[in-house]
Amino acid sequence: MEVFLGVHASEGIGIGTAFVIPEPVVRAIPQHRINYDQMQKGWKRFEQAIQTVTIELSEILDSLSKTDEKDSVQREIFETYILMLGDPVFNQEVKDFYEKELFNIEYTVQYKADQYASKLRQSGNDYLAERAQDITDVFGRVLDEMLDIHPFDINRVPDGSVIIANSLTVSDTIILAKRKVAGIALSEGGASSHVVIVARNYEIPTVTGLNKGSLNVINGETVIIDGKSAEILIGPDRETIEEYKEKLRQDYQLKIKLRSFMDKPAVTKDGEKFLLMANIGTPEEAEIAKAEGADGIGLFRTEFLYMSQGGASLNAAARSFSEETQFRAYKKVLEIMGDKPVTIRTLDAGGDKLINSVDIPFMDEKNPLMGMRAVRLSLAYPQILKTQLRALFRASVYGNLKIMFPLITSVDQVEALLHIVETVKAELKSEKIEFKEDLDIGIMIETAAAALLSDCLTSVSDFFSLGTNDLTQYTLAVDRENPRVAELYNEFNLAVLRLIQTTIEAGEKAGVPVSVCGEMAGRKDSILVLAGMGIRTLSMSPKLISATKELLSHFTIKELESISDKHFGKL
Repeated sequence: MEVFLGVHASEGIGIGTAFVIPEPVVRAIPQHRINYDQMQKGWKRFEQAIQTVTIELSEILDSLSKTDEKDSVQREIFETYILMLGDPVFNQEVKDFYEKELFNIEYTVQYKADQYASKLRQSGNDYLAERAQDITDVFGRVLDEMLDIHPFDINRVPDGSVIIANSLTVSDTIILAKRKVAGIALSEGGASSHVVIVARNYEIPTVTGLNKGSLNVINGETVIIDGKSAEILIGPDRETIEEYKEKLRQDYQLKIKLRSFMDKPAVTKDGEKFLLMANIGTPEEAEIAKAEGADGIGLFRTEFLYMSQGGASLNAAARSFSEETQFRAYKKVLEIMGDKPVTIRTLDAGGDKLINSVDIPFMDEKNPLMGMRAVRLSLAYPQILKTQLRALFRASVYGNLKIMFPLITSVDQVEALLHIVETVKAELKSEKIEFKEDLDIGIMIETAAAALLSDCLTSVSDFFSLGTNDLTQYTLAVDRENPRVAELYNEFNLAVLRLIQTTIEAGEKAGVPVSVCGEMAGRKDSILVLAGMGIRTLSMSPKLISATKELLSHFTIKELESISDKHFGKL
């Protein structure tokens, strides 16, 4: 047995078989001239690749339900792909260019596909622009077949696997959660990365910061992952397996014990009441939040909707996330939660959250975390925000909705965003579409600028929500996705705590409610500190709510304040 130590990310124990996810192969297209006698051979390879890809897509299409709404997007994608592969006009254009220019067939296919896609993007028609991405993706599949490149499909991972990988995308993690994987072991990504957040929401034991090169593991080998101790055990003996099975039984007994807190309010030993909300990324997670006894949704990360809307493989086309699609998702969450508050954050795309959508332009930035992300993207491309706001206001009649803007750094930003809100409301009124007029609209305090300006921001915000993940990252200049500097990422750093305290005091003075929705809100040590600082509303992974209720029941407010004071160095 070999034991490897990583960085703690998501607690829990998993016992399963190893599944090593290979590194993606970069497609490199050669470019060279050919002779006439090579032409027929190359064209035949192209036709064979078209045939192979068409058969593969047809098989996938046949496997998708014709009645299940969840499969409808994927069916549309693959039906479009098959039509494009058989388009005689496009194929004739490829052949004419191939015979005239005498470039190798791989370069010819890529050149014509890119040329055709470019024309569609420049057409000014949204539908045709979306078809441009389809062209790129489907003929990318053809090129992969011709070059013998076979991209890994995350759907191939069997249930019960312990995933070994350098990194994962958020969309991959959501898919894996539905595959009931036993655990995830990553080389890259910090304890507060978005992949880890998703894993935590789905209770997947996760360890990061591993040296994948030193892990001597093969597919199918038994692996134990311990998210609490951040250990990976490869090839454990029978005694060790039984030891960890006993730990799993103890964990299960603890969960049974905590169930008694599900329907109880969160109250301290001396009777102070707290509100415990849930962080979610998909409508399905709202069901989990309700079942776990959440007092509402404190953060709905809407960018996760985009991330989970891909097709059945990594080659799926980018899609437009329409107003109607968003409306249905928001309506579903509001209906699930009934009269409980639901805070939905507008799109927080960019940075480390890469989204495959035709609505969002690709940007090659040297420092994306400091670049065009969140409300900066929304203000630069206001149609994206207007579409989302229309969907949100339309859904508002189905529940207790609050809207929240991320990554605020100035009062001017909020005023510009509120102007767009008023524009959207005026449009809906003119169209005679029903919506709630007076929704609470708040902001995320997740930059030092916002915390330091929190007294000014109270004039344009109905509530504050402290996003401690980014607040810590930006204040300490530490990339929370980078395990090499993981030890520097410290939410208890005095600078971070002072910014939190500044925000709390500004909110109290102006009567603006302040909550915490970052990962600090879900960890036992930081829950106690935040409670002692005056926070009474915490938003966390749904599965942590009962444990937090149990934790708070052991303390009085004076005891919590004493714990907080120690972190400020007052004692």
